[in-house]
Amino acid sequence: MTEQMTCDERFIALARELDYDIYSESNTGWHFEPLVRHDDELYVSGLVPRKHGKVQYPGRVGLELSLADAQLAASISAMRGLALIVDTIGSLDKIKSLLRINVYIKSTADFAELGEVANGASDVFRLVLGDAGKHTRTTIGVYQLPNNAAVEMDMIVALRPAPL
Repeated sequence: MTEQMTCDERFIALARELDYDIYSESNTGWHFEPLVRHDDELYVSGLVPRKHGKVQYPGRVGLELSLADAQLAASISAMRGLALIVDTIGSLDKIKSLLRINVYIKSTADFAELGEVANGASDVFRLVLGDAGKHTRTTIGVYQLPNNAAVEMDMIVALRPAPL
């Protein structure tokens, strides 16, 4: 992918590469909001790696799942977050900065490569958003996640101020 592409064009190209349908993965009608906008910030709720309506890579990293599987799961969660943002504001090019992500990994007690799992999400953000995809990050190993997902990720995004 070239640097001359917009964030939106890079996102669509990566979605095709990952066989990710950006238009069908947003869910509404939950007991909470998947994304809330406050002024020029977006708060994205925890997202598990769901594709085509099904959780991908269920299980425990270090037992049923490899590091590579978990990185793919993290990348799908990142793509879901970007799809929600596109759905809400219309374009990823409106993002000023990805401020923070938290990545939760359901892993065995001795699995120590948590940061490498989160790189699956971080790489998506840097690839799609360029410099705006630089972010702070916390990575946490946990016992359980919704729907037996191996990864869950949330994020905070700063938007460019709307022109007056």
